[in-house]
Amino acid sequence: MLKEEQTLKKKKLWRNLFLLNLGITFLLIGLYWVPVKMLQLESFVDSPSVNLPKEGVVPISDTPAQPVIGSTPTNLLETKLTVINASSENDWVYFDFSRGKVVKIHDKTSLEWDLAFRRSKVISNGGATNKIGKAGLINLGKLNFDQIADVPLDDYTSDTATKTETENSILLKWYSYNYITHKLSAKSNTYAVKTADHKYVKVKFLDFYCANKETGCIKMQYVYQDNGSNQFTKPASG
Repeated sequence: MLKEEQTLKKKKLWRNLFLLNLGITFLLIGLYWVPVKMLQLESFVDSPSVNLPKEGVVPISDTPAQPVIGSTPTNLLETKLTVINASSENDWVYFDFSRGKVVKIHDKTSLEWDLAFRRSKVISNGGATNKIGKAGLINLGKLNFDQIADVPLDDYTSDTATKTETENSILLKWYSYNYITHKLSAKSNTYAVKTADHKYVKVKFLDFYCANKETGCIKMQYVYQDNGSNQFTKPASG
């Protein structure tokens, strides 16, 4: 009887050791596999071939619009660079392309701003955000920023309402998120922007981090055409 009890104890011990090793193996696999699959899932969702609209939102194509581009001109307008400190979690920071700077806005229905920033979120001065504003965006995809000489005239996406505030679907994912490092990085896409007063801009986001490595400083380059044309070339000299 004693020998049988010892045999049962040994079997129970080996079974527990086996289950423990099995659990540790699954844990190690999960720690490696889950982050990798999350990155793959993010890449899949962000790809132009898939569209997962939110409930109650009419699906729109994620395929970037292609502006008409001929041979690269040598007289392109100057590209400007700016950094917008949008690190506040509560306050919007408003940017006006015509003045090339952040502006103080007391009323969202003003036409004196074009894009507003709060952390990684970006909205435009049009649609549900402001019925008076004409702002909207088009995703031009991974076209070379310096090669884009003109942008589309129409079919710009304006802001839509959510349960709590407004958003622009074109700029919901202007960045990629690394689930391992938990850092944001700007995508290489270029965006066409129609401003609140119907001017045209091409924009590319470059970074999300401040000089002190804190988050919320959005660095972007842009070209603004102030004459109302969708062409980013200087006028021909007389």
